[in-house]
Amino acid sequence: MSKEDTTSQDQTQWDLETRLVHGGTLRSQFGETSEALFLTQGYVYDSAEQAEARFKNEEPGYQYSRFSNPTVSMFEERIRLMEGAQACRATASGMSAVTASILSYVSAGDHIVAAKALFGSCRYVVEELCPRFGIECTLVHGPDLDAWRGAVKPNTRAFFFETPANPTLDLVDIKAVSAIGREAGALVIVDNVFATPLLQRPMELGADVVVYSATKHIDGQGRCLGGAILGSNAYVEDHLANFLRQTGPAMSPFNAWVMLKGLETLPIRVKAQCESAQKIADHLAGLSGVARVLYPWRDDFEQLELAKRQMTGGGQIVTIVLDGGKREAFSFLNALKIFRITNNLGDAKSLVTHPATTTHQRLKPAARAELGICDGMVRFSIGLESYDDLAADLTQAMKKI
Repeated sequence: MSKEDTTSQDQTQWDLETRLVHGGTLRSQFGETSEALFLTQGYVYDSAEQAEARFKNEEPGYQYSRFSNPTVSMFEERIRLMEGAQACRATASGMSAVTASILSYVSAGDHIVAAKALFGSCRYVVEELCPRFGIECTLVHGPDLDAWRGAVKPNTRAFFFETPANPTLDLVDIKAVSAIGREAGALVIVDNVFATPLLQRPMELGADVVVYSATKHIDGQGRCLGGAILGSNAYVEDHLANFLRQTGPAMSPFNAWVMLKGLETLPIRVKAQCESAQKIADHLAGLSGVARVLYPWRDDFEQLELAKRQMTGGGQIVTIVLDGGKREAFSFLNALKIFRITNNLGDAKSLVTHPATTTHQRLKPAARAELGICDGMVRFSIGLESYDDLAADLTQAMKKI
């Protein structure tokens, strides 16, 4: 493999759109235009001595696709350039990224502080899985800075939160919580999937590690699973790299190739989706039967000032609370014609889900109530369809409740 022809130019100096098309490209001897797809499990060596040197990390090169792969390497480098991080590692899914980012760093006897408002599977990792291995966890109300300070213990090793949170869109002040974590000597890990790296830059606000479900906006067309973990060279080399190598949550080369193509159009898609989501939020607010609309850049959003301070856009997720409960919510979802019922998000297609019975169904009713997730809550992921068609679909569905 050879480096991209433009390696004489520092790719970090390119504009974001250029990095997402050309960043990290490797070319074979055939000089292909599109990134090459290397569907291979292993790699051959010129000699036994070379194989030994590769496994001792005395000679650069590939050994086994569970460890690294040329197509996956291109994806990792492109994500790294987009985020502005020192290092990136790709994983098989967003949840494998979350799990690896935490478990590669903490050990039995350590303590984690995490926000209560987390995706259901993330709650499982910090609230149930970690304690099984002697890792203590304290859950706090994410927007409450005093709660973060008060939860710190002498053995606190990591902070973890997502912002905006799924599905309530609650925000955590990344800069302030990162400062608290830094003072406590804790690694600050941020799940940035809802905002995408285009709308929010956690590392620039003080976070140490950023994780993504590439399944969402980065793929953006409902095709493949994937995840990414970004951090310093020291974090990746001293903690993450060997954990991934030995436990094996590897991204497949095919999925990495699909994600590379998704990155090329990410800015165009996210911009259009944000513009449409803002208008959809306003439209929903005007419909009879909608008790509340949650969207970070609406004037009535409780954390609007923070949203404007740490995000460059409101995102493409809109959450509403309907008058009534589960029956009304299900009637509304079932009446939609363009919005498709699914638990995914970040797609070119507009999607809708009922969090209380899907993404957060494993939480006990009291835990859902504490987070503000009620039976009348509906979460939308706004796609690339015509705004007029989406608005008309929402209107006709609401009339059928």
